Amino acid sequence: MTRRHDIDALRALAFALLILYHWCMLYVAGDDWDWHLKSTHLAEWLQVPMLLVNRWRMDLVFLVSGLSVHFLLRGTSIGRFVAMRSWRLLLPLVFGMWVVVPVQPYIEGVSNGLVAPGFLEFLPRYYGHTTWPEGAFAGWEHGFTWNHLWYLAYLWIYTLAFAALLPLLRSRAGRAWERVVHGLRGWKLMLLPALPIAVETLLLQPHFESTGDFFHDWYRNALFFTVFLYGWWLGNDSALWAEIARLRRRTLAVAVGLFALYLTLVKVLPDDVPAWVQNSVWLLRSIYVWSALCSILGWAHVLLNRPFRWLPWANASVFPWYVLHQSLIVLIAWWLLPLHLGALSESLLVLGGTVLGCWAITTLVSRVPWLRPCLGMKVRTSRAAGGREIDPVVGQRLPIAPVVGRASARHRRQEGWAEAHPADQRSP
Repeated sequence: MTRRHDIDALRALAFALLILYHWCMLYVAGDDWDWHLKSTHLAEWLQVPMLLVNRWRMDLVFLVSGLSVHFLLRGTSIGRFVAMRSWRLLLPLVFGMWVVVPVQPYIEGVSNGLVAPGFLEFLPRYYGHTTWPEGAFAGWEHGFTWNHLWYLAYLWIYTLAFAALLPLLRSRAGRAWERVVHGLRGWKLMLLPALPIAVETLLLQPHFESTGDFFHDWYRNALFFTVFLYGWWLGNDSALWAEIARLRRRTLAVAVGLFALYLTLVKVLPDDVPAWVQNSVWLLRSIYVWSALCSILGWAHVLLNRPFRWLPWANASVFPWYVLHQSLIVLIAWWLLPLHLGALSESLLVLGGTVLGCWAITTLVSRVPWLRPCLGMKVRTSRAAGGREIDPVVGQRLPIAPVVGRASARHRRQEGWAEAHPADQRSP
């Protein structure tokens, strides 16, 4: 089977977008763009590019994750598949929550004036599930938080649900449905997959806020698991991918047009609108999301399906960078804010420091065999594989790495359209 370099490249580029998005969360202005820490240099114009991407960004991540599963399951039993996913997702999740993430709630709490300064004094209380003042940090009500690592927890549960559904998906009825999906062409491919997204939005979004609490997050669960299944059904059907590539200009035009319509509605509509207007906006948003996904997949297939020299490095680095990046952004910004630097100097130092920190820590950890899996890196077994990296669960090469991110802001005025919320063939 020919390796799908466009999927690898999509993961890497989604990761680059992730760093930029969380970096921009420091600087985007507006009450609806709250985050763990904010700079004094705020810009309203950042809302436009961030609104452009924040609705489909996580949908793309989960779609690519489902697509990855299609390749991963070839020649692999369900039990081995679940074991691989659990090893890859749960170990970095637990390590990240206990080692990498705590600096974020500490800085957020101190900045809010609700946590006493002193990180070493904070840690025992944090690990002891202390009751915190209301609003001290994101997740205060639980005593701890996973912040941007929420994706790993969600994906692991989706993996278990998918494994339970796999016999049905592989049944005669499941194969028949897969043929229907693979047969979509033209307007049917551009519109029909958006309808389940629209139904989920109309039925569930009014009742479930995007809280990051899995068991009370049923709107996002329905949405993300749907696009996860879309990725599985997309698979490696060459005719369907050729059609997605053929439609890439049309889907791009539709996505741009719908987003321009949204910006217009934001300017002219009041905060409170009738239900039919709200539902119409949600329907248009669902079509926008699917059009954007189709366009991204089509252009990536045409432009990125080649063995770029940077792809092997990106495949090896993307998981640890994902785990590390947000804590570094928050920590570096917290160090720099008291210096009262100019907007350009401060923002470039935060971004540059985050990139340098991710690179340095990843390089150091990659040389410590027992730490590598804690940041999602593969175990090196040079004698077993001639210097290649081996997954300890299955004993074969598994280039696995997720790209994710989370923004905590909620767009109250724009909730009818977009909401800032918390990306190998074999990646999560």
